[in-house]
Amino acid sequence: MPQPLLESDCPDLKLLARGKVRDLYDIDDDSLLFVATDRISAYDVTMKTPIPNKGRILTQMSVFWFKMLEDIIPNHMITDKIDEMPEKIHKYRDQLEGRSLLVKKVKILPVEAIVRGHIAGSGWKEYKEKETVCDIPLPLGLKESQKLSEPLYTPSTKAEYGEHDENIHPDKAVEILGKENADKVAKVSVEIYKKASDYAAKKGIIIADTKLEFGLDKQGNLVLADEVLTPDSSRFWPESTFRVGKSQDSYDKQYLRDYLESINFDKKTPIDLPPLVVDNSLKKYIEAFVKLTGTRPDLK
Repeated sequence: MPQPLLESDCPDLKLLARGKVRDLYDIDDDSLLFVATDRISAYDVTMKTPIPNKGRILTQMSVFWFKMLEDIIPNHMITDKIDEMPEKIHKYRDQLEGRSLLVKKVKILPVEAIVRGHIAGSGWKEYKEKETVCDIPLPLGLKESQKLSEPLYTPSTKAEYGEHDENIHPDKAVEILGKENADKVAKVSVEIYKKASDYAAKKGIIIADTKLEFGLDKQGNLVLADEVLTPDSSRFWPESTFRVGKSQDSYDKQYLRDYLESINFDKKTPIDLPPLVVDNSLKKYIEAFVKLTGTRPDLK
């Protein structure tokens, strides 16, 4: 197995930012290079220990979904093939192959679109306290992990690095985005969730919820951006072990979150992860990829 990529090192490219898990380079007036490293974050904290090949698995999964969802909305991907990218990128092939996307420059909207098909995570926590999710009233008597009668659109603000996203009512998203864009985002998000969850169900995976990001291209059109329907942005549950009334086994970062909870993680300080947590996280990412795509990820 190749060495995990904690940080990309492309000195002849203009580095714009290092996010929690991705490095971003400015390529030209129209395009950016997204590099998915093997860093892993939880509770908005990037851990010290990477998950080998995680960036490749998540990039290839996003490409799979981008292509499937093109009939609903265009996306920002230009290509995931190094040979089709500008020549100045080619010299970094060893680092970038399989984990990079050349994407169109778009204006990212300052609201993340979360769609929930089941009640879990922060939604379940709020429901127990107020019988609402994002201040949207829900029926009484729901149990943890229960499927909702219809997918629920619950946006959140985009936090600065080191801060936490904040769930907001859809009306607040209208104030931030304007009615036209907010309505488009809400409608398209639910359409994406329905198509993806129907597909995943046939593969034995429940998509409990997912987080989506959108931008506006230079013509002002809404575009699907960032990553899409990966274990980092979604809750994937195996259908075979699903039981209402409890937290679920998962293919996503919930496994890591559960470990961090078990050691009373302070939710602010990066830590080293033990080998067992690293190995099990990688296995879950690979298993989800194989189940959903029917192929194995290309891990150089």
